[in-house]
Amino acid sequence: MSVLYWSHPSFRLHESAPDHPECGARLDAINDQLIAAGIEPWLMHCVAPAVTREQLERVHDVAYVDEIERVAGGCRTLQHLDRDTVIGPHSLEAARHAAGAVVAAVDAVMTSMPRRAFCAVRPPGHHATRNRAMGFCVYNNVAVGAAHALAVQGLERVAIVDFDVHHGNGTEDVFRHEPRVFMASAFEGSLWSTSDPQEPAPHNACWLDLPAGTRGRAYRARFAADLLPAVDAFAPQLLMISAGFDAHCADDISHLYLVEDDYAWITRELVALAERHCAGRLVSVLEGGYNLPALGRSVVAHLRALLE
Repeated sequence: MSVLYWSHPSFRLHESAPDHPECGARLDAINDQLIAAGIEPWLMHCVAPAVTREQLERVHDVAYVDEIERVAGGCRTLQHLDRDTVIGPHSLEAARHAAGAVVAAVDAVMTSMPRRAFCAVRPPGHHATRNRAMGFCVYNNVAVGAAHALAVQGLERVAIVDFDVHHGNGTEDVFRHEPRVFMASAFEGSLWSTSDPQEPAPHNACWLDLPAGTRGRAYRARFAADLLPAVDAFAPQLLMISAGFDAHCADDISHLYLVEDDYAWITRELVALAERHCAGRLVSVLEGGYNLPALGRSVVAHLRALLE
């Protein structure tokens, strides 16, 4: 078994503010751990293409795409799209290739072997809504890939499982009224989110709102009892993952306490689900994870499980 590993040089050139947690060193930390763990030979490295306007406009408003191209395309210094989301001269290219990586990964796993892919992208995407950048995210990468699977690959059921410690509010905004997409999100409920806490989860979603202090054993129990059966019942034809590793106990952006073994367990459960319903077709997309050593080790655990 091997895994497609999608990347692009522009991802390291995307700049953020000094001391910003979402930085190019995240990818360096991942690559260092891949080499140290000895799994590089099992990865099929692929260079991500740029996304097209048509692909972006399936999930983002035309006016929003125009605005991002205007602001980011003319960017000569660092600028804020919102209080957390910073772009620089290379950010538009990186954002285009981040979304394009997921589209290419979807096409690859749907039409050839291997059937599993990991997109080591930045900027991340799951907070970007139809018409707004936020939470370090410019384009919603996983949503662009899922919409492409529906429109071009002709799928009728795509599931997105988001285990980033923050709720994927942008993905929810894009697909809230799309019955062909099922969204499952496990997140720390006390953290930042633009979702209305009084608004119930949509019918095509399963939310695991976890309390601060949750550790691996309790996380796994909730994941197994609630989230996995909900995705199983949907019987997806393609499984996509918003893979954030910021629920790690060493990551001070959150108050959950997962470790590498927990990410390996989550991944094995999702691989088994993909084998049951999707002929093994699975696309994983990097989201958060900001403690560099923990991020590198967690991605290695995730990839080891994808390689099994």
